[in-house]
Amino acid sequence: MPPAVLITGAGKRIGAVLARSFAARGWHVVIHAHHSPDAAHALAETLPSAEVVQCDLLDGEAALAMVAQVAARLDDWRVLVNCAAVFRYDDGAAIDPAVFAEAITVNAETPTRMAQAFLAQAKAKGGKRVIQFLDQKLLNPNPDFFSYTMAKQAFAAGVTMLAMAQDDPAARVYGLAPGAMMPSFDQHEEEHETSGRMNLLQRLTDPQELVDAALFLAEGWAASGETLYIDSGQHLLAQPRDVLFLARQ
Repeated sequence: MPPAVLITGAGKRIGAVLARSFAARGWHVVIHAHHSPDAAHALAETLPSAEVVQCDLLDGEAALAMVAQVAARLDDWRVLVNCAAVFRYDDGAAIDPAVFAEAITVNAETPTRMAQAFLAQAKAKGGKRVIQFLDQKLLNPNPDFFSYTMAKQAFAAGVTMLAMAQDDPAARVYGLAPGAMMPSFDQHEEEHETSGRMNLLQRLTDPQELVDAALFLAEGWAASGETLYIDSGQHLLAQPRDVLFLARQ
């Protein structure tokens, strides 16, 4: 079997693009899904080497059990890509406790625990790599999607600390921070055409650029603990609100 990668949330959107691209490079792709199992299975059927695993990332113990099962079955599981996330609205006026609890669990706690379990349990012939999906909001914050952004900040801190904690120099932990790339939340396509250009280059960032960065990190060329920003320079701006709302003004 070829080297394996597990991608969370890979049944649709960016996760599915990642799955197709890793498969095209000769990887065995483990597609994690929760809300879209039918799409995940349909995608797996189109790839040369793929399988589907399911769990709710709100259930941390179920996620750890999934990692343990995959680690026990695969002889060369080299990469974990934590791409799945929840993106629900609250703001700086008042954190919604339910939104925060879900965001901190799904966007920070569970994927960090999965990374720890992967690094401890997986068998890999070429060094292990963890790629944690962050957000350009880390350097360009605004009060919209308050709990989401707080969770991503915690997740980013985990990337740095996990990298420092590894004794094996072949084990690398990375962050990958995209900007506006696909329609999100309740956006229409024409709104995304506007908001997606709110960056220094005033261009739509192609999702394939993010995928190419993930493939590069999967090879382990960068120093552990590094984060790549794939956003056409959006993180270098100071935007007072999420571009989703700026595009409507």
